[in-house]
Amino acid sequence: MATASLDTRLDAVVGGRTASVLEKSFGMATVRELLWHLPRRYSERGELTPLSGLPVGEHVTVLAQVLDVRSRQMQRGGKLLEVKITDGVGSLQLTFFNQAWRASELFAGARGIFAGKVSEYRGQLQLQHPDYELFNGGNRAASSGAGTDTGAAGAQGAVAEAKAELTPERSRQLDEAAALAYSEKPVPIYPATAKLPSWTIERAIGLALDAVAGSIEDPLPFELRSSEGLLELGEALELVHRPAARSDWRRARDSLRFREAFELQLALLDRRRRAGSLPGTARARQSGGLLDAFDSGLPFTLTDEQFDAGETIAAELAQPQPMHRLLQGEVGSGKTVVALRAMLQVAEAGGQSAMLAPTEVLAAQHYRSVLETLGDALTSELHPVLLTSKMPVAERRKALLALASGRARIAVGTHALLSEGVTFFDLGLIVVDEQHRFGVEQREALRLKGTNPHVLAMTATPIPRTVALTAFGDLETSFIRRVPPGRQGISSFTVPVHERPKWAERAWLRALEEIAAGRQVYVVCPAISASTREDGDEAGDPTLEDAASEGRSAPPLASVEQTLAELQTRPDYASIRVAALTGAMKADEKDRVMRAFASGEIDVLVATTVIEVGVNVPNASMMIVRDAERFGVSQLHQLRGRVGRGEHPGLCLLLTNAEPGTVARERIEAVADTVDGFDLAERDLELRREGDILGTAQSGGRSTLRLLRVTEHGELIERSRELAAALLARDPELASAPLLAEQLAEEAKQRNLDNLAKS
Repeated sequence: MATASLDTRLDAVVGGRTASVLEKSFGMATVRELLWHLPRRYSERGELTPLSGLPVGEHVTVLAQVLDVRSRQMQRGGKLLEVKITDGVGSLQLTFFNQAWRASELFAGARGIFAGKVSEYRGQLQLQHPDYELFNGGNRAASSGAGTDTGAAGAQGAVAEAKAELTPERSRQLDEAAALAYSEKPVPIYPATAKLPSWTIERAIGLALDAVAGSIEDPLPFELRSSEGLLELGEALELVHRPAARSDWRRARDSLRFREAFELQLALLDRRRRAGSLPGTARARQSGGLLDAFDSGLPFTLTDEQFDAGETIAAELAQPQPMHRLLQGEVGSGKTVVALRAMLQVAEAGGQSAMLAPTEVLAAQHYRSVLETLGDALTSELHPVLLTSKMPVAERRKALLALASGRARIAVGTHALLSEGVTFFDLGLIVVDEQHRFGVEQREALRLKGTNPHVLAMTATPIPRTVALTAFGDLETSFIRRVPPGRQGISSFTVPVHERPKWAERAWLRALEEIAAGRQVYVVCPAISASTREDGDEAGDPTLEDAASEGRSAPPLASVEQTLAELQTRPDYASIRVAALTGAMKADEKDRVMRAFASGEIDVLVATTVIEVGVNVPNASMMIVRDAERFGVSQLHQLRGRVGRGEHPGLCLLLTNAEPGTVARERIEAVADTVDGFDLAERDLELRREGDILGTAQSGGRSTLRLLRVTEHGELIERSRELAAALLARDPELASAPLLAEQLAEEAKQRNLDNLAKS
């Protein structure tokens, strides 16, 4: 009989001490959270874990066999027990100080699970004072005072009781059957810590499963479980944690993975439905109004994709429900023009629009672009304002007054737009540029400054469909895949610095040729100085992530400061006008440098990723990226989009120290191979998986995805979305599935979905 539910606090089931460690280590507080702590892999007692390549400094759990045991006297007193374990190929040494008694159980041939932090001593990998559990027939003997496997002990007792009534032959057969079943039973290996080895977590989960046995209600409707061949939730949790055979955990894992996909898609679709049901203000297009005046003055014709996206947005703005749309577009595809047309439609209906940009450089660039594109007459009528945190007080006060009075119908700004002191007369449209650079709370803070305003999110980082469905499934999506005609294109090349030093030198000479032809050059560095990164860049450094996972430090970075010094000492650059641009500079200084570069007063701009998006200098034809391996694929694609924007072809040289055959080198070569951002997004997803794309690292809550992998389970995501949509269509309030309704309400309360859209 069940003594607990999924919502029971852990201390009531596993004891206060274990519960405290579980909460500190993994943030778990309830039985539900513990049971969703799933094994990261399974081992079988006949199979050993490869010991070669274990990461130094990392906590590992391995299944191995004792090869040799030796005890020796230490020079300073005490005895050292050295136990060598093996996977049949490699070996790992276990060391115990003054614990000679362990030799009686760690004898040659014994098999078990060993856990500890990997260190290295005289070229030999080792675990000092590791925890372990040994397999001994049908029993598991544990070290460190751990108890026995209650399931195995219970089974052994039952067999012993039955054997007392049987003949010797039948007893022998039972022994053999029990041994065979035990040898084939998978061993779950859990994500663990030094204080919580895998088997301790396994025992805690066993206690939780026993406590809730028979009481777990399944939120999914019976018809859905039946049509998709799913295990009931209670059975799936039992088999994923305590499988008797490999087929058990596979069936359980597949069922739980489907549930994760279905419940996620249901929540996203429900959030979209509820957002669409909120009362908004229709902003219908007016014939002969501001938008027609703007279109008639454009010096170019909109592409078919720009026009189609604009028509879709115009129709949604005219509805009394708020629009929620994601506009994906290639670098330089003209998303800003589409957004500006939407802002004009809102303005002619009496409303205001706010464009939120992630950096001051981009905000200033957008503002200048808006003024230039609108022309004098429309600028005078709409009175656009720029708002940043570092602008002079007098200018800021004027901008705030213009917004509050309704005189300014377009605002462009950074996070300063979110400040409490910023009020709008009638905020009708929010345009979030590079929306993945903002947290959900930040976007929500701006939305609350209006009455359910329309929202248009934009990104120049193409998102594969499965990622879009998983992370942004509550937004309708429009695409602009092609750049406007007239662009000359960009050629990209990998330049391996160590392998081809002459190629690296040739890059700087090639830049001089572009300058001699009257054009300009960007040089992008991953750091401001030897000790300073651009804000936010460190979190997205693939090399830093790779180094951390391998227990080593990353190599030093090429910096703006270093590059400036190098160019200033080159005789061939003596007459070249070189300047720097970083996010650490004051706002007015950044603006001055950017204006000077745009007007042709600077030949070479040495910058950080502050120029990644939005910067538009048509005369810039070449970019050199130093330490290109320190940037992600999408970031490199964004960066090179700064060149080739005018009448001259673009050239991007990716200087790298990455070795051939490494993932880092593959990233760079992928960028060099294609300028198709959507193809790159798919390749990037294959290389990096979805963790950083979905923002799990900084979600602040539970891990965004447990079993679902958008790189592998696209069909499952699509299928689950179809089923979720069908369920909501026939039962919008989920009256037929009350537990699902409660779950959705809890998701909304906890805002777990918000984690998906962060990055």
